[in-house]
Amino acid sequence: MSRGSSAGFDRLITIFSPEGRLYQVEYAFKAINQGGFTSVGVRGKDSVVVVTQRKVPDKLLDPATMTHLFKITSNIGCVMTGMSPDSKSQVQRARYEASNWKYKYGYEIPIDVLCRRIADINQIYTQNAEMRPLGCSMMLIGIDHENGPQLLKTDPAGYYSGYKAISAGAKQLEANNFLEKKVKKDCNLTFVETVDLAISCLSTVMSADFKSTEIEVGVVTVDNPEFRVLAESDIDVHLTRIAEKD
Repeated sequence: MSRGSSAGFDRLITIFSPEGRLYQVEYAFKAINQGGFTSVGVRGKDSVVVVTQRKVPDKLLDPATMTHLFKITSNIGCVMTGMSPDSKSQVQRARYEASNWKYKYGYEIPIDVLCRRIADINQIYTQNAEMRPLGCSMMLIGIDHENGPQLLKTDPAGYYSGYKAISAGAKQLEANNFLEKKVKKDCNLTFVETVDLAISCLSTVMSADFKSTEIEVGVVTVDNPEFRVLAESDIDVHLTRIAEKD
């Protein structure tokens, strides 16, 4: 049975195809879109916001236990996009790395160091045949003491970078196009504008008017650097404002 030009080269993570591609790593990127939901992160002047969809696949599930937002340290939070079990495993590893740093050095791990460490671990997974890459993408937010608000993202290939605004998931291309048009060079958005932009981006690309129960919003601000998830009543205020603007 012929399998085309990729025959045999996608069996192992560590073998390059003749075109210089690692198929298993590419498949891991496709796995991020399997969940069918999208996450958006936006950095403002004094805050960072992440927004993601909340889908409850089964009526018998308790919605309070379904979340894609996780607190890693008191001041660093993340949104996970992709396969849920892989996401929880990566969050657990990030928490371990953060607490290990605190134990060793006596202060909280800087957000860029944590992101680099997770990216390094992901990169190792692309080299060792006994481990598979994780089918998830981590978006980290936090307030850095030196550089202010930070939004970083890492992927299954082990690449990471800081962003003014970024998205991940099924509608990533559409969301990134929307953000490129809306986000200016200087990032001078207030907290309210940052939240509104993130929610309206998700709402536009999904072509849906969300209820407060259908999205989750995680925020950190310079005034209150602790990572927190907005209550449904707070999300309602933002949704109403966006609807009035339109």
